[in-house]
Amino acid sequence: MKTVGIIGATGYVGAELLRILLNHREVKVTALSSVSFKGQDINSIYRNFIDKTDLVCDTIDDVLEKAEVIFTALPHGLSEGIAAKCIAAGKICIDLGADFRLSSEDEYKFWYERGFSHPELHKESVYGLPELNKEKIKKSKLIANPGCFPTSIELGLMPLLKNSIIDTKGIICDSKSGATGVGRGLGLSSHFPELNENFAPYKIGAHRHTPEIEETLGAMADDKVTVTFTPHLLPISRGILSTIYCNPKEAVDLENLYKLYKDFYKDQPFVNILPLGETACTKNVRYSNYCHISLHLNHRKDQIIVVSTIDNMLKGAAGQAVQNMNIVLGLDETEGLTFISPAF
Repeated sequence: MKTVGIIGATGYVGAELLRILLNHREVKVTALSSVSFKGQDINSIYRNFIDKTDLVCDTIDDVLEKAEVIFTALPHGLSEGIAAKCIAAGKICIDLGADFRLSSEDEYKFWYERGFSHPELHKESVYGLPELNKEKIKKSKLIANPGCFPTSIELGLMPLLKNSIIDTKGIICDSKSGATGVGRGLGLSSHFPELNENFAPYKIGAHRHTPEIEETLGAMADDKVTVTFTPHLLPISRGILSTIYCNPKEAVDLENLYKLYKDFYKDQPFVNILPLGETACTKNVRYSNYCHISLHLNHRKDQIIVVSTIDNMLKGAAGQAVQNMNIVLGLDETEGLTFISPAF
């Protein structure tokens, strides 16, 4: 049984990681860290853990000493040094932040206003979208867990780009997220009077997930891909719905597209292609690690519309990180992750 630690355990993603891992049959959580709550029992911060664990929030060094697999659930810029220590000690690091998602340091500087502090590690890291890079993940000790919006978009488009069915320019990604995507820290946008009974886009044309989406889609298409990505904040706690508009290179048939998607994802346990005529929605993926995809054409049949939904805290973050851990440890990919969304 492998020992596991979580650095940044008191954020929403860290808490979701702990919730999943406490029910995982093949690993044991041995250490947690939190700068804000150092020395406090995790079950005093999140009362859902009462009588489930008595772990105390220690230091980062404590986690590195006590665990073989390290999850870093931290803001960008804080994980590279920790990852370097993990690799030097022969441990596995799964980073849920943005530090290793981009291969280009120039792009990282532009979007995150800082360079790589450990550029050598970026040659070792693997982008952790299992449906794309499963074989590479198996051999890696440093995994960059994808962002939540990118996960929904990339899974929605991968069959089309891998099979050169759509133009790589002019893809429109219209995405909506629940408030947990903003994080646990207080801010005006997530203040209840601002969020409740409201719906608005943010960071229009300038969201930091844009280069991640374009780089990963480009790898899928083996060509440069450009997207217009607009995120919106929904007055719900969790969930992402991405409506993606793309132009086929030639006339397409919806039945054939459906068969293509079903065949493409037939061996991927967490991607479900809905029957034609149905529409993916956030309700049916809440609290699950599944992605639901529905396929549509406009009335002229000259534009493909893909709807892709995930739980931003699970397939968009903590669940996918555990999926990556399962893969790199040689475990059943679905271990600890087969929970089904509640019906209401």
